Amino acid sequence: MQMKILYFDCFSGISGDMTLGALLDLGIDRKHWREEMKKLKLTGYRLEIKEGIKKGISGTDVFVELEQADSAHRHVQDDQDSHNHGHSHHHAGQRNFREIRKLIEDSGISRKAKELALVIFEKLARAEGKIHGISYEEVHFHEVGAVDSIVDIVGVAICLDLLSPDKIISSPVNVGGGMVKCQHGLYPVPAPATLELLKGIPVYTSGHQFELVTPTGAAILAALSSEFTAMPDMVIREIGYGIGKRDYELPNCLRVWQGESVKKKTGHRRGENPGKQY
Repeated sequence: MQMKILYFDCFSGISGDMTLGALLDLGIDRKHWREEMKKLKLTGYRLEIKEGIKKGISGTDVFVELEQADSAHRHVQDDQDSHNHGHSHHHAGQRNFREIRKLIEDSGISRKAKELALVIFEKLARAEGKIHGISYEEVHFHEVGAVDSIVDIVGVAICLDLLSPDKIISSPVNVGGGMVKCQHGLYPVPAPATLELLKGIPVYTSGHQFELVTPTGAAILAALSSEFTAMPDMVIREIGYGIGKRDYELPNCLRVWQGESVKKKTGHRRGENPGKQY
């Protein structure tokens, strides 16, 4: 029997906003999607979705901006140039994982979207907690990073609920290279939490000296992809492009293919979620 497949082509890495943009670019009814997002009851931000172009490739570009924020707090979503980390010190304007989980659980989004969002967020919190040596329940996300991550992850979960794939497959992941500036200083690429999330996932570098995979992007793959292969056997029906914020030599975008399987596929499978159904 044919399966509905989503294939994440991570030739230029993956981030939360690029994933959301690529899924919306597949043709999801955006008015309906926005109505579902309102059920989250997360306030204080403005969401802009528009067409973008990278190296001649058009796709969907997603921005989130805190309302009534001064210029120092204007922010684009979790792209490779806006690396957000959870951390152990709680200050005003931060949310911990328990608070984010309650926000999602108390929302009016579908049961399936809640389940998907929570499994992604828990992956992210557990990785950050391990790196910082604290319980994942106590991981705190700065207000800007928290809003970005919530919008990205819940938005992706709603898209997946609407698309209803039977299986999500990913390519090996281009992680980039060099160093990235994070809250605690300069870290090697992949940054520690990202690298923790990429355990068990085939990765490579194209040699470009910049960060291509963010923690949110890595958490999405770790939570949802059941197979990693260079190219699946499938009939392609739709292609979506999620546009990143920076300009590189390669097109800074995530490509997602939607289609059906044509035969049983072998490849690199994750032990913890083989054949995961959605």
